[in-house]
Amino acid sequence: MTWLLSPAKPFMLAGSSRRILTNVLTTTRSVGRRGLSNAQHFYGNKQLELYAAKEAKPMTLRQLVFFGRSINEERVIISGNYVRTELPVRIAHRLRDLQALPYIVVTQEGMDKVYEMYLSAFDRFRRFPEIKTLEDNEVFCKFVRELLDEHSTVIPNLSLGLSLASPYLAPNRLDSFMRRMLVSRISRRVLAEHHIALSKDLQARRRGNGASSDHVGIIYTALNIRKSVEKCAAYLRSRAFDVDHDMPKGANTTAAWSEIIVDGHTETTFPYIPEHLEYIIFELLKNSLRATRLTHADARTLPPIQATISAGENMVAIRISDQGGGLLLPQIKSPSDLFSFSHLRNSTRMEHSRLGALRSVSSSTKGITATVKEQLGSMSQPTTRERPDRTAPYPRIGIGLPMSNIFATYFGGSLELVSMDGYGTDVYLRLPKLGTNLEGIEV
Repeated sequence: MTWLLSPAKPFMLAGSSRRILTNVLTTTRSVGRRGLSNAQHFYGNKQLELYAAKEAKPMTLRQLVFFGRSINEERVIISGNYVRTELPVRIAHRLRDLQALPYIVVTQEGMDKVYEMYLSAFDRFRRFPEIKTLEDNEVFCKFVRELLDEHSTVIPNLSLGLSLASPYLAPNRLDSFMRRMLVSRISRRVLAEHHIALSKDLQARRRGNGASSDHVGIIYTALNIRKSVEKCAAYLRSRAFDVDHDMPKGANTTAAWSEIIVDGHTETTFPYIPEHLEYIIFELLKNSLRATRLTHADARTLPPIQATISAGENMVAIRISDQGGGLLLPQIKSPSDLFSFSHLRNSTRMEHSRLGALRSVSSSTKGITATVKEQLGSMSQPTTRERPDRTAPYPRIGIGLPMSNIFATYFGGSLELVSMDGYGTDVYLRLPKLGTNLEGIEV
């Protein structure tokens, strides 16, 4: 793995004690927050130009697993320095993308917040000193975890800004920009979360706890698709029929949720990131369950939903079939428009309810991380009359299908919607089986 065995020459700092690193963290935070509205930070940052001129180094799942399988002190320090030097390069490219947008776009609500968060993160990563010891790495992991949490509002702010800017950008350009931003965000979080997980694994080994054989970092080496589908199905079918408080009048309020039948190659396993797969499945099943309930308003028993698993030599596939009436909607011209962030392809982007939900989420500290976990709420809280299924209401801000598509294509997979108008929808999810596909990031 050349990217880890031959890391770029790092930023040097004499000494590597916790005290020095903590001081540097404090300094970078204050530097990152000073003068972000100054014009030179937007167009004349020489350090940004330097990093944006570098190429990102895409990874594969197999490389991440191979390197992390035999994690030790030396490897975790190499991994930390790779993350420390690679992430500012990826952030710099996205800052350049933001700078290339028309002025009327970058002045839209939410866009300035995204730019400031990215610029602050870039400057703080750039100034972080070389990691030389496990103590240094512990401080670095804490630093990265804080940044990941801070950036939870990026998705709703970006979605809000681009929805408002949609009249000023051609659909192709808007969707291409949004895709690069979100894929890059996923890539940075994968590298950061994977390094943090590897660091925890090493700590566990040093305490004498045996390493888990089913995963390396955040990657499960033999992820069982059927179990992931059944897990998501169990969560969704335990929800109240209107848990998100947005069911229209006339919806079926008496029938139990549709049964979800899993068939095909049900013992298929492959190396993948569970959070990515389960987010996609959760969103697809949630949409199918909702559509089926709305379509069969008077039924005592709702039609089942079929999830068929297929495994080939290089790919695995899941087909989800429902009887939810199809995707014939006045707001869209083709099923793929549901993946678009442009109001010209999907007019719901400009609906007052959608914009209001985006404003609400983007102004909160919780934000959106695009995981199943955040949609489940606190499962440890006691069941109440107001929360019969112990899940929190989740705003319908219109990112479920677009994010599912981006997660699917991140490592070279695909997501296709086929509408049988008047009857139902078939969704085809295809993912690479061997873990050899590079991240789909664009420089």
